Amino acid sequence: MIIADQVLHGRAAVLAAAAHHPYARHSLWRDSEPRGYRRDGALVWLLPEGQGPAGGALGAPGPALDVCAALVAEGALGPGQWLHLPRLDAADLAGRLPVAQHDEWDFLWTDAPPPPQPGEDRVVRLTEADHPALDALIEEAFPTTTSRPGDPRVVDWYGIRDGDRLVACGADRSRGDVGFLAGLTVAPAERGRGLGAALTAGMTRALLARFDLVALGVYTVNVGAVRLYRRLGFTNTLPRSSVRLA
Repeated sequence: MIIADQVLHGRAAVLAAAAHHPYARHSLWRDSEPRGYRRDGALVWLLPEGQGPAGGALGAPGPALDVCAALVAEGALGPGQWLHLPRLDAADLAGRLPVAQHDEWDFLWTDAPPPPQPGEDRVVRLTEADHPALDALIEEAFPTTTSRPGDPRVVDWYGIRDGDRLVACGADRSRGDVGFLAGLTVAPAERGRGLGAALTAGMTRALLARFDLVALGVYTVNVGAVRLYRRLGFTNTLPRSSVRLA
């Protein structure tokens, strides 16, 4: 079975084929050794185990799906693994991939500091001593998040306190050479007071001191969050479909 027109080996080769797109720069760890597949305007890569989703793709959705279907057929991809693909709808996937879950989201990024936000000076870096408060806030405000204290993907935690209470938090999950915000959370009783904007702006400013780009992911149905992030300068957009294989 011919999977691709060209097979690539290593991060440098895959990044070059992706024209160093911010999404590829984020997805491919600095020490990763991905295998890439080019086919008819699409680039698909597979990551070594333990380096995030099993694979990702950029470019033409149809050919990317063809490559992934061929990799499933030959056993290189299997049940339970995640793929982050160009935007696809259910009709595109039907009969092509065995799908257990299908999510739609956008990868947003910026290379400019956000406009100053009221309260962003309250954003502080948290420590391991704050993990119990983080656990409590996340369980109350965002129990479905995959970013939790102790997660090895998290580089640092940031937060906002009101007295001795933690009322907002976010995870720095930077990897590759792009800063990345995740798990942005505000206590339910504190919403509507600008804490989400303050947290996002403060974290973005902190990460731009270390990276030339800062990115985040947001579900397309979360219209309020998308509006906020765009107001803060996250205007570059890559539509994504995440698929968990059945």
